[in-house]
Amino acid sequence: MPLLSLVVPCYNEQEALYPFMAELARVISTLGDVQAEVIFVNDGSSDNTLPVIRELADQYDCVRYISFSRNFGKESAMLAGFEAAGGDYVAVMDADLQDPPALLPEMLRAVREEGFDCAGTRRTTRQGEPPIRSFFARMFYRLINMVSRTQLVDGARDYKLLSRKAVDALLSMPEYNRFSKGLYEWIGFRTKWIEFENVERVAGETKWSFWRLFKYSLEGIVAFTTVPLALASLLGMLCMLVALVIIVCLCVRQILWHSSVDGWTSMVCIVVLLSGVQLFCVGIIGQYISKMYLEIKRRPHYIIAEQSE
Repeated sequence: MPLLSLVVPCYNEQEALYPFMAELARVISTLGDVQAEVIFVNDGSSDNTLPVIRELADQYDCVRYISFSRNFGKESAMLAGFEAAGGDYVAVMDADLQDPPALLPEMLRAVREEGFDCAGTRRTTRQGEPPIRSFFARMFYRLINMVSRTQLVDGARDYKLLSRKAVDALLSMPEYNRFSKGLYEWIGFRTKWIEFENVERVAGETKWSFWRLFKYSLEGIVAFTTVPLALASLLGMLCMLVALVIIVCLCVRQILWHSSVDGWTSMVCIVVLLSGVQLFCVGIIGQYISKMYLEIKRRPHYIIAEQSE
């Protein structure tokens, strides 16, 4: 009998876990000849998420769990789930019911019967999301698709079902700085996209602040393109060219009209502008160097404090 592993990263989701598991169990019962296991990954929650997961493990035979020693981030939680999953098919989904479990039968059918290796989901609307957040999300997808050969789908969720072949391909990339949306696309394979309207959280509050999303977007850009480095070089060359033209013009002016060059304020503005350009370019280089530094240290992606047998 085929086994479907469901990976559920959790961070402070105590209020959502019971309704989530009730809905997930209902959907699992409709999967027919497919056996399912649910792997909760507690990402160092500070509330009662872990005790609730223990209760669910006692209540449902299909539930297993992993608990981290601290908060390592969702990317590490997903990786831990993928590594622990033994299924022929593996799906990852959030516990807040914004990833509707009701889509699982269609996703599974796409991989089992329609010849796809992945079944992904994407939101067709962002209803209920702050407008400023939606605007910057759309701008991020446009930007990264302009500068990267790895094309991301606007509105794509982490909610995805993969064949064992696709999961093994993901696990073959042990990089420390992970951006799963990009990794899903980078490995290739045929993907069927299933669209749905945005669903509100069943309980609790989102853990993704604007600042965290901004840092995560930088992770994606740095991980999948070196265009910013080329941009920094071009910007430096442009500034040097402009400075050379200005120097030539000033020299010609002095030779022809014998007038001293005035304009202390304009000179300061130019110096500040060029200094800002230099700092901007150094910042871009620093982002890449910092990622190299984290990779070189080879620290583990996560540390497990407790797990079910």
